[in-house]
Amino acid sequence: MLATLKVNNRNHTIDLSKPLDISIPMKGNASNVNAWYIGHPRIEPHTEGDFVGAVAQGAAVNFNDIWFNPHSHVTHTECLGHITEEFNSVNKNLMQYFFYAEVVTIAPEKLNGDFVISKKQLHYAFGNKKRDAVIIRTLPNLRDKFSRQYSKTNPPYVTEDAAKFLVEKGVEHLLIDLPSIDKERDGGELLAHRAFWGLGSKIRNQATITEFIYVPNSIVDGTYFLNLQVAPFENDASPSRPVLYENIVEE
Repeated sequence: MLATLKVNNRNHTIDLSKPLDISIPMKGNASNVNAWYIGHPRIEPHTEGDFVGAVAQGAAVNFNDIWFNPHSHVTHTECLGHITEEFNSVNKNLMQYFFYAEVVTIAPEKLNGDFVISKKQLHYAFGNKKRDAVIIRTLPNLRDKFSRQYSKTNPPYVTEDAAKFLVEKGVEHLLIDLPSIDKERDGGELLAHRAFWGLGSKIRNQATITEFIYVPNSIVDGTYFLNLQVAPFENDASPSRPVLYENIVEE
């Protein structure tokens, strides 16, 4: 099924029957991806008295309880409520779901003992394009990103200048295959988050950050349309399913 979207007065056609899912699913065991020093997610039959919510154990239906943290366990999209005292819900702040997007691949570089994604690297990969969203795939890009245990490993992160560069280019939605765009332990500075959401300058309520994605190697760098849907949780962050569509026709 084809759909036509208009960007900058040009028609772009996408094939809705060919989605490219870049989310990481959640499993209820220790093989699930994890970060931020907490236990693995759990998906277990609800129990109450003699009732066990599993058909295999005699129930009429499967009736599971799920315990997880969106920041630690699954592809998630967050809004500025992640770092503000006042409550902000990603469910209320994200009101559009299709975006003109660019996929870029970057090998984080060494800086002061850390690996980072720098402004120079983003400028080289993204250039002066005008896009609503940027999807960053980091190298190496191995399938262990589905199960990696990130706690206490000091993963790569985005520098403050790199985040400011994206803001200058008008990017409102940043997606990355890491647990955070900031350093694992930075004393609570959260410089990239603060810069991307405009704290201390012009607040960008509509902007979102999506972490823990996975972009398969079969998806080449370039321009796509992004469908970004979140579960309707009234929370600063929610599990999400970002899906790309190739731009097949321009008129």
